[in-house]
Amino acid sequence: MDFSAIGQRIRELRKSLKLSQDELAQGICTQAQISKIEKGDVYPYANTLYLISKKLGVDVNYFFEIGSTPRVDYVNEVSRQLRLTRRNLLYDEMNRIVKLEENNPLFTQNGRNKQLILWHKGIYEHAVNNNVEKSIELLQSAIDLTHVLDKVWNEREIEVLMSMGAVYVTDNQNEIALKIFLEAKAHLSQLFFISDHSILPRLYYNIARVYTRIKQYDESITYCKKGIQYCIEKDNLFPLAELHYQVSYNYEKLGDYSQSIFYVDKAISIFELNEDTRFMNLVKEKKKSLEVHLSELKKADQL
Repeated sequence: MDFSAIGQRIRELRKSLKLSQDELAQGICTQAQISKIEKGDVYPYANTLYLISKKLGVDVNYFFEIGSTPRVDYVNEVSRQLRLTRRNLLYDEMNRIVKLEENNPLFTQNGRNKQLILWHKGIYEHAVNNNVEKSIELLQSAIDLTHVLDKVWNEREIEVLMSMGAVYVTDNQNEIALKIFLEAKAHLSQLFFISDHSILPRLYYNIARVYTRIKQYDESITYCKKGIQYCIEKDNLFPLAELHYQVSYNYEKLGDYSQSIFYVDKAISIFELNEDTRFMNLVKEKKKSLEVHLSELKKADQL
């Protein structure tokens, strides 16, 4: 652990907030202790570092990453770019980034960083090459890089597990997929703190998709609505549109076209708000089809 790097970053953040060492120390420790921490002479206790992080407005894990990973800002930027390729289904760009970084010492000499590369290689292997077996092998290898205690899973490991479930969904192995997603849900419930508020609604969305596939539409709607409520509570727009569309699709399958149109309208509004045009034509065509069905149903009732 590089204590000096942590101390230097604490100093930089403190100065950017125009705080003196004494002001940062108030309610936490002494000014002298802050001075020693910033110089790298001492390493703060976990609870001290936690209180410092809160006062500086950052997550405590930020300091642990800085202390253990050189050029953490670069690694974080690669992670951000890969996250965007996942969300936007930009698999060629994903592969380009992976190829660029997979031999970089920053990603070969650190288990967590190597995990990031293996995870996305696994996603690409299935999405582009349609190789289920190889994809699952890569994703399992990614989990094994950091997973130590069987009962404790971190956010990244849970996300990789969710990717495994998604592979089985597209391969029509719905029972295996559902088992994996429910396992991920159990692991996520054990976390005291979740930094990425999109994980739980994405998991609910994936669970809902499987329930729709096995024709348990009411169960699917329940999970979608849980995801929608969570997104609203956390002020998170991803995957709010997809959740609304999935509710609409379930109501369509149940023959409730009014409710289906209600939710597809909401999905369209959220897609437009996010400037997400990938599925816009498909969703709007679906709305037209639903309106035709509803009109025909009303005419039949009048006869």
